[in-house]
Amino acid sequence: MLTLDHLPEGTLIPRYDRSGLHTRIVHIGFGAFHRSHQAVCADILAAEHHSDWGYCECETNTFNQGELINALRQQDMLYSVTEMADSGLSTRVVGVVKQALYRNGDGIDTIIATMCQPDVAIVSITVTEKGYCYQPATGQLISDHPAIVHDLAHPEDPQSVPGVILAAIRRRRDAGLAAFSVMSCDNMPENGHVTRNVVTQLAERLDPALADYIRANITFPSTMVDRIVPAMTAEAFNALKETLGCADPVGVECEPFFQWVIEDNFVSGRPEWEKAGAELVADVLPFEEMKLRMLNGSHSLLAYLGYLAGYEHISDCMEDAAFLQAARKLMLDEQAPTLRTENVDLVAYADSLIARYQNRAIRHRTYQIATDGTQKLPQRWLDSIRWHLNNGSRFDLLALGVAGWIRYVGGVDEKGQPIEINDPMHEELARLVASSQEGEARVTALLSLKSVFGDDLPDSTLFREKVIHAYQLLLKLGAKEAVRQVVTAD
Repeated sequence: MLTLDHLPEGTLIPRYDRSGLHTRIVHIGFGAFHRSHQAVCADILAAEHHSDWGYCECETNTFNQGELINALRQQDMLYSVTEMADSGLSTRVVGVVKQALYRNGDGIDTIIATMCQPDVAIVSITVTEKGYCYQPATGQLISDHPAIVHDLAHPEDPQSVPGVILAAIRRRRDAGLAAFSVMSCDNMPENGHVTRNVVTQLAERLDPALADYIRANITFPSTMVDRIVPAMTAEAFNALKETLGCADPVGVECEPFFQWVIEDNFVSGRPEWEKAGAELVADVLPFEEMKLRMLNGSHSLLAYLGYLAGYEHISDCMEDAAFLQAARKLMLDEQAPTLRTENVDLVAYADSLIARYQNRAIRHRTYQIATDGTQKLPQRWLDSIRWHLNNGSRFDLLALGVAGWIRYVGGVDEKGQPIEINDPMHEELARLVASSQEGEARVTALLSLKSVFGDDLPDSTLFREKVIHAYQLLLKLGAKEAVRQVVTAD
């Protein structure tokens, strides 16, 4: 168990008065990314700028058994974050967590009541794209999602993230408390707009007057977050124990790089995040698109094709010259032209991403990145493909990426071994795979998913032909050779 005693020399520990912190942010989704990103930012502010902004960490989903939350409680709300680089590592202990709750142990009413504490000014979220109960192709609420159907019938016992937030907004309004802002930190374009859509649309179905209140009083600032945070493994936990001299089941590892761009639109105040390295801007969208398409888009390309090729980690992919070239070519030739960023050196940005991918101290598994593909493809690849179709330009690597995803969700790798598909639409994917023959029919079946590809892309002859051609390359040559052929083609 982590304590502040006998930690290695050089470990940064909270030397500020933790009793002076107040729960001013309630965060939903106590995952590894949040622990290594937003919470670290708050810890820097407390340590270096006397900030009193503390967190209540919450897990609201029905299947979470509270292992992390309970471990955090046993450690006096402390955990470690270790930055990993080829040149060495550095560790800090984060101390800004004041409370920690989970649905199955504390009850959803306790979580909602905590969100209604007068000091709470922000509710932030990291629950991955699937937690918003929205259609990635449209950005709209999935009204027949099982959790949404439940919340419409039982609004005081919500299961979905939009439902939990809405219940807290209603309770605060009825109690005459000030409104809070709702800040998504998940990888979605205009994530604030998505969050506003799903919360407001749910409110419309329950109480139109509440929807009007939200429009008038609640803000949903968009953000762009960037830091590579691999999932912790048994090997990583053992190494962390060796480093710290004690176990830390809540500890995380991450790369040194950190970026956070935030739309400065908060109704009840905010921390001075800019003092801890964040950028406060009027419009996050250009930054979001740059990151989603160049970083996340190339990550997904490497994840699907790299996994098929037998590469376990992104850094393994970087040792294959064709995969390295494919990642950089995708960024600069097929993603950069679609962006709306200004005064950004995209070549330097691409080169910095490649350098980050080559960091062998970060064991970022291709399988981890390949999860939840139906939620990720629209913003990482498909919007760019639409741009190329409208502009008559080439998108060979994007098409190969889509083909790689189709090959991956077929559930069998190139050695005939099963792939466990982790996706909220896994049952539908399995049905489409089982009902279609290998080859062109498989491609046609998967492209029929309108919630992913919309109505337009399946109707595009050029799009279908390019994906079918890329898929046939994968079947004939395998992922390694297919990637090499595509990046060396004229």
